[in-house]
Amino acid sequence: MRFHLTAARRASRLMCLQTPACGRRSFSSDADPSSVSTGYHFGLLNYGIGGLPELTSEQKQLQDMARKFAREEIIPKAAHYDKTGEFPWDIVKKGFEIGLMNQRVPTEYGGGGLSTLDACIVTEELAYGCTGITSAITSAGLGQTPVIHFGNEEQKRKYLTPMTQEPMHAAYCVTEPTCGSDVNGVQTRAVKKGDHYVLSGQKMWITGGGVARWYFVLARTDPDPMAPASKAFTGFIVDADFPGVIKGRKELNMGQRASDVRGVTFEDVLVPKQNVLMSEGAGFRIAMGAFDATRPPVAASATGLAKRALEEATKYATERKTFGVPIGEHQGVAFMLADMAIGVELARLSYVKAAWQNLYGQRNTYTASIAKAFASEVANKCAADAVQIFGGSGFNSEYPVEKLMRDAKILMIYEGTSQIQRVIIARELLKNVGNR
Repeated sequence: MRFHLTAARRASRLMCLQTPACGRRSFSSDADPSSVSTGYHFGLLNYGIGGLPELTSEQKQLQDMARKFAREEIIPKAAHYDKTGEFPWDIVKKGFEIGLMNQRVPTEYGGGGLSTLDACIVTEELAYGCTGITSAITSAGLGQTPVIHFGNEEQKRKYLTPMTQEPMHAAYCVTEPTCGSDVNGVQTRAVKKGDHYVLSGQKMWITGGGVARWYFVLARTDPDPMAPASKAFTGFIVDADFPGVIKGRKELNMGQRASDVRGVTFEDVLVPKQNVLMSEGAGFRIAMGAFDATRPPVAASATGLAKRALEEATKYATERKTFGVPIGEHQGVAFMLADMAIGVELARLSYVKAAWQNLYGQRNTYTASIAKAFASEVANKCAADAVQIFGGSGFNSEYPVEKLMRDAKILMIYEGTSQIQRVIIARELLKNVGNR
């Protein structure tokens, strides 16, 4: 039976404050959200996190469900899909049946209606098992987000509702062979002719590109090269079976190999004007606006990987002995583990704050970029340190940590590189001087 997530959505949005456990402060129901400080159960410890609401019982059920799924369905098959590069349809279909897909699609269109915070809770647990398979399960959310936030009623019913009736994907097509971070350099063009737009161009590194039923595509509609980005681009919904849509070969990547990543080419594709999101010229706002909701889950995915690296390294450090004692008793290794633990806990705090602001309708561009940059770098450091602690065994594919190290790198690249996150953080910081 399929698991429905409406209770978690409702509880998350209302943010009902539960009675804190013994020793924690309690708050009245009308407390300022910024002043709330209660417990949060994650990872190895259960203790208070300043300024954050406690997980509701429904959210804890979500967490437990995702954790169970990761350990029973993902981890046993992760190495297989890493070696073969096959798309994990069997796991994806099981995830769909219990409600792990379409998490943020509103309930009126058949989805789970989860908040960004709820989605992060689920994503961290899934990513503990494998970030590549997690991407296969959840990456449709990036393609869906522009439609969820900016689509009209007809577009939502046409493109979101079918996704809740069977396991299918959507993909986000912005990156091109010659531009990724430089969105203003997008060369894909759309020219209006009657009731259609003629779409031509090539997109690259599209997650889910080969399995998607439809795409969000950003294209230039203003031919003036001096036109500002805020007016030059338009967002389109493009069906994968439209004539002229050509899917490239699946890329063999360094890590996250279970994720389907490839180029998608549009050769004079006729897109009906009804598939324009918002209006002509609004594409840049739509494309960038989606990231405020999707970067916290990327940070959550990074946190899940970092937590796995920490736990694998900690376990190994208690079993492997040198000079007559477990290596974890050597200060050099113990301090590495301590630094990994610091990183995991702070990465989690960062994504929870960004997701929490999104939940309350606060602009979270600043905190979402901090979370994405910090957590992705923590994941890379934790994975590298885990390999170091494993020594020669860590360099071998029979042990899990080398895969973690390969999987981690893309977290610093997709949905905005770490360098772009710093550009955003600095811009927001300088823009708000005197307002903090």
